[in-house]
Amino acid sequence: MILIIGAGLSGLLTAYRLKQEGIPFKILEARNRVGGRINTLYGKNNTPLEMGATWFGNQHTSLSALLKELEINFFEQYMDGTVYFQSNSSSPAEAIQIPSQPPSYRISGGTSNLVQTLYQKLDKKDILFNQTVKEIKFLKSSVQVFTDKLIEASTVVLAIPPKLWSKKILFHPQLPKDLMSVATQTHTWMEDSIKLALTYEEPFWEQNKLSGTLFSNVGPITEFYDHSNHSRSKYALCGFIDSSFKDMSYFERRAKVIDQVTNVFGEKAEKFIEYKECVWRLEENSYEEDITNIFPHQNNGNPIFGKSYFEDKLIISSSESSPEFPGYMEGAVHSANITASKIITSNINKRR
Repeated sequence: MILIIGAGLSGLLTAYRLKQEGIPFKILEARNRVGGRINTLYGKNNTPLEMGATWFGNQHTSLSALLKELEINFFEQYMDGTVYFQSNSSSPAEAIQIPSQPPSYRISGGTSNLVQTLYQKLDKKDILFNQTVKEIKFLKSSVQVFTDKLIEASTVVLAIPPKLWSKKILFHPQLPKDLMSVATQTHTWMEDSIKLALTYEEPFWEQNKLSGTLFSNVGPITEFYDHSNHSRSKYALCGFIDSSFKDMSYFERRAKVIDQVTNVFGEKAEKFIEYKECVWRLEENSYEEDITNIFPHQNNGNPIFGKSYFEDKLIISSSESSPEFPGYMEGAVHSANITASKIITSNINKRR
């Protein structure tokens, strides 16, 4: 049996590929939900609000192919109308022209539509929630994984960020020192992000020929975009808060956000239905404190993650470990496809 640690995009897709080939597996997930850093909230008016992964582009061909395979639609990010830029706190936001860029896309129904579709294609008995892996022992012919109970497998797939497994799981024998050194210094995608969304009854920005887009050097919001749904029947604005605001209370951040959007977009921006935010450093299954400063995407895609260990009993698969587009949804998909292919090939060879 294959044991997959983590029910994020990479773990779920690996499991789905194995199920297609009839290879038995179990997924251990520390949270009480699937998706990992894909986390779509549905507000009071059922607008999909992305607190995690959101956008992808034409260059992300593996993700696009998966969406097509699963018959999931996607749509272009709305950017029509005036874009605002705040250069400093002493000047009002000004309208700017942004250079022509390739389009970005969002998944219809929210990014969680992708992980929920994969989840629905698996047998629920094969996914165990609230299972925090504490220890992994590699034996001569098997692997023992310890949560609150002991589970045995032939192969373990680490489908969580390298920094998390390097700091939270005890390995016996210990993993190679060079692997552990790189893993502990690998940036975890989204770990230092703060996302927020405001929902509205009407798209006042579109009605005023605004795109809803804001770029700011001032903060708290650094980037803000239209976040209405595919059919443009549910309306929201969504973006990022500068991570330096992480130590403020929820109410302090909220007040500063409201003040900023009102100053930029006018009084109508203050008449929102709901405010949602996610401070990812507060997510214990996504964030782990750094001993030394780690810069964005540091060690993402490092070749050391592409190796198998303990005679193929350990495989590493996550967005950060992908050799292509590491740190993005595309990386998670690419990594899962590679991992599943390794396992499937190994099973074919064992049958011969």
